Amino acid sequence: MVLLLFLFVPLFTEALIPVCNLWRKTELPVFSKNGDIIIGGIFSFHDSPLDPNLTYLAMPEVSKCKGLNFRELQFAQAMVFAIDEINNRTDILPDVILGYKIYDVCRDIHLTLRSTMALLSGDENNLLQDDSCIKLSIVPAIIGPSTSSPAVAISTTLGPFSIPVISHAASCSCLSNKKLFPYFFRTALSDYHQSVAMAQLAKYFGWTWVGAIRNDDDYGNYGMATFVEAAQTEGICVEYSEAIHRTYPREKILRVVDIIKLSSSKVIIAFLTVNVFEILLKELFLQNVTGYQWIGTESWISTKNAAMLQYYKIMNGAIGMSVSNAVIPGLKEFLLNVRPSSLPGNSGLNEYWEYIFKCTLNSKNNYSCTGHESLSEINNQYTDVSNIGYTYNSYKATYTVAYSLHNLLGCIVTENVKTCVNKSNNVPLQLAHYLKTINFTTKIGENFYFDKNGDPAAKGKTYDIVNWQLNKEGDVDFATVGAYYAFASKGHEFDMNYKNIVFAGTGNKVPKSVCSESCQPGTRKATQKGRPICCYDCIPCAEGEINNTTDSSDCLKCPVEYKPNKQKDECILKEIEYLSFQEIMGILLVTLSVLGALLTLYTFSLSSCKAI
Repeated sequence: MVLLLFLFVPLFTEALIPVCNLWRKTELPVFSKNGDIIIGGIFSFHDSPLDPNLTYLAMPEVSKCKGLNFRELQFAQAMVFAIDEINNRTDILPDVILGYKIYDVCRDIHLTLRSTMALLSGDENNLLQDDSCIKLSIVPAIIGPSTSSPAVAISTTLGPFSIPVISHAASCSCLSNKKLFPYFFRTALSDYHQSVAMAQLAKYFGWTWVGAIRNDDDYGNYGMATFVEAAQTEGICVEYSEAIHRTYPREKILRVVDIIKLSSSKVIIAFLTVNVFEILLKELFLQNVTGYQWIGTESWISTKNAAMLQYYKIMNGAIGMSVSNAVIPGLKEFLLNVRPSSLPGNSGLNEYWEYIFKCTLNSKNNYSCTGHESLSEINNQYTDVSNIGYTYNSYKATYTVAYSLHNLLGCIVTENVKTCVNKSNNVPLQLAHYLKTINFTTKIGENFYFDKNGDPAAKGKTYDIVNWQLNKEGDVDFATVGAYYAFASKGHEFDMNYKNIVFAGTGNKVPKSVCSESCQPGTRKATQKGRPICCYDCIPCAEGEINNTTDSSDCLKCPVEYKPNKQKDECILKEIEYLSFQEIMGILLVTLSVLGALLTLYTFSLSSCKAI
């Protein structure tokens, strides 16, 4: 018995020792660079994942992606550019070299979480401390992702680890909730401001009867809920509100198309992302559904996406909110000088390169790429820096991490001393505290800091107003036709240039979209039973009542000495008429009076005679 105990005790003891092993191979980043401190990056270099073929007989393969997204590539390169710029400066993080690991998540929550775990754990070749599960994250912060639902997923996952996430584009108002997401920050504005702005824009143009279509995710559902609330405040009614998703079957998309066709509203609020909107536009295009005035969110209104632009006849005159443009000195040159790489963990540019130059890397056929082709002649979303609001947000997000690390590491920068006192490979998990208190000025003079919700402090111009137009060359142009100021006084939120606006189907004339025409003076509104308050009948005021305002729900009774005019919009003094003896009415009344008097006398005389 004692011998058996001696045999089993080592086995039990070994079983109780926590040993961490990665349960599967981690993915390689698409861009990476070594450094003293590694910053994580999560971007969507592809528009969506390929739907896996689930057999339930084997472990599903890692999701593959489709649809290159050049805009996201620019966002990621802005992060790389910012890190290179910081490494070459001596006033920020002296003696510290920043590196990065950037992953592609295809706008997919599952891939986002896998990439997040890879950033936390490192690769399988790294030895864990004492073979136990205790290990510091290899990254102190993560830049990205671009969309809200993945941002919710990653922020929820990283919350217990106190690792901050700084997004450049995730705008769901839900992410401002610090109780749920205490370590989430962003350099993009919350959708709360955009939703209110869209409701006020509709009211500005007199569109009180609108349809609404949204993404069926955090971005669309929260954004639309805020819009509906703001619309009610502004007296705007929503005829229908439909949700779509890229994974919906075609029957559901066609049902939404039918709702649009049968609706009476001519204005549609589109709280959609580009990849989801394309699916709806394709069906609208096939059925030639045109003539609707679209109001768009920043997600698609200024996106120069070739797939979107082919539907211009549907989108003609679209208007909406766009992130204000910015300038990043030196970025254009940096973007044009990147080159593909065959090194593992740094090959993210290869697929783009082969697509752009219609060739194959590392091939000996006639269509092989050298890797030194010039991007200077390429004109696409990656090389275009004419509208880089979100790219600038990615650039700023990287700087927020750098300045926070600078303060955390106790960096000292004087004429004689340039060093970081607490320099360490394992940065303590205290970065969120320093992110909350950062306050810096960018190279173009913008003062940046976070508010109490981790959002950028709102000040000045909130959004640009962008309008889809055709330029002289016949190409689609995203013309800036105004600006929106969220914190301006009531009635002064918009600075609009009417002359430059093109509307859907009417040119420069503002189209109408109301459930019922305005009730003119002399009538009152009567709500139609079972319908929104924007739908009503115009009923003439009752006898003796007037109404001198448009769209009033009540009529006012005239004073006794007054009467309504013919239009029933004004009380006028009653006329005093005097009868003449020469008029028929005068003669008739005198005759009746005389007859009455004679009858009275006759009756009196008869009664007197009887008394005698």
